[in-house]
Amino acid sequence: MAVCEITGKGKMYGHNVSFSQHKTRKVFKPNIQKRTFVVDGRKVKLNVSTSALRTLRKKGLIK
Repeated sequence: MAVCEITGKGKMYGHNVSFSQHKTRKVFKPNIQKRTFVVDGRKVKLNVSTSALRTLRKKGLIK
């Protein structure tokens, strides 16, 4: 299962709703990317959501 290892964001459940208001089950999956980070001089591979990547860039933790 695709889960962000920083934020814990995972899949959510909901409904597809048609024009006639007929509801069918739907799974919303987060956009998970596999990225390599340098932590304490070591390379670490993490599954990270794109929103977490944006936040890390905004805070200046990654370039």
